[in-house]
Amino acid sequence: MQQTASIADLTWLLDDLVGRVKQAEHAIVLSVDGLLMASSAGLGRDDGEHLAALAAGIQSLARGAGKRFRGGPVRQTIIEMESSFLFVTAAGHGACLAVLASEETDVGLIAYEMAMLVTRAGKYLASRTRPAENHTEK
Repeated sequence: MQQTASIADLTWLLDDLVGRVKQAEHAIVLSVDGLLMASSAGLGRDDGEHLAALAAGIQSLARGAGKRFRGGPVRQTIIEMESSFLFVTAAGHGACLAVLASEETDVGLIAYEMAMLVTRAGKYLASRTRPAENHTEK
């Protein structure tokens, strides 16, 4: 898969977000089909890939609900767990930004910081379209 920005560039942006927002524990950029594009430091590859798959599924379900019930485009999906939050938002063409935050998080602050990151760097967070596989029957 090709990205519009290098992984190092995306990692720096994610590390900056996690470093500036105390309650943000991890951040990733993923393609809408669930492929991990970049992650903040401290999140292992396996956990990052698992989080990317989960976030893509959650965002897909939310988009389906928005279409089915005429709610419009999904702005952000927030899951509140017993001891953490998961935030997912669109982050450029074909990509999403996901942030895991602690239970003490200021939900508004996380949402604001994610929106600001997408506004400032959304074009760099986009996932390029992968070429379609050629499936020919024999």
